[in-house]
Amino acid sequence: MTELPPLRDVIAQHGLAARKSLGQHFLLDLNLTGRIARAAGDLSVGTVIEIGPGPGGLTRAILEAGARELIAIERDDRCIAVQEEIAAAYPGRLTVIAGDALDVAAHELGSAPRRIIANLPYNISTVLLLNWLRHAPAFESMTLMFQKEVVDRLAATPRTPDYGRLSVITQWLCHVRPLFDITPKAFTPPPKVVSTVVRIEPRPAPLAPVSFAIMEKVTAAAFGQRRKMLRSSLKALGDAESLLAATGITPTARAEELSVEDFCRLAQAVEAR
Repeated sequence: MTELPPLRDVIAQHGLAARKSLGQHFLLDLNLTGRIARAAGDLSVGTVIEIGPGPGGLTRAILEAGARELIAIERDDRCIAVQEEIAAAYPGRLTVIAGDALDVAAHELGSAPRRIIANLPYNISTVLLLNWLRHAPAFESMTLMFQKEVVDRLAATPRTPDYGRLSVITQWLCHVRPLFDITPKAFTPPPKVVSTVVRIEPRPAPLAPVSFAIMEKVTAAAFGQRRKMLRSSLKALGDAESLLAATGITPTARAEELSVEDFCRLAQAVEAR
């Protein structure tokens, strides 16, 4: 690895005490950051995008894994100088964008194939993911760390407690593969939850060609009252009985019983109206 100061020295030198308001939990174990970077596959072509690099442990691992071009988005001014030091150690390979990832169009950065690799701030992780899913074809993969409970929801199957809107929307657009868990003690400061690294790969085409807005509307109606039968929960969409009849879905079924493909048929029927 290119000679750079130990991460704990970097944190001390730059006064990088983790800020709760930014959802910061720094991962300093280089074995784990290396494992995350390798899980993203071949990084030698296209662009890698990292969100919230902090003291740069994962940044270093991504570059050591062979990333030709890495773009890091960082809103914490204290961490910009750290990233600039890493950029100097890897000339021409790291670009730092100072700003909020919620305001950055990641799907327009760099060149294809684009991959996102990130230890996401837990307080905005699902919002970021939904933003990226709106532009899923722009990405080859996303190798992301969430709270374990979020990954459980992403990968959930029908008739399980974790199955919901996030499960349906993500699986409609992508393949979801949970990779490995990381215990709280691996972080500084340790979070109160177990984390999970997941690889999300956009499908060549969605399971159904419907708009994101319509799929959001259908899943919001269905899961907004998940204990109710669909003939009641889907009333917000109009004539629920005829909608269900047109798609061959039992009116007395509940949202958690439907497959992703069932939701695709519902969304297509709503869009056809």
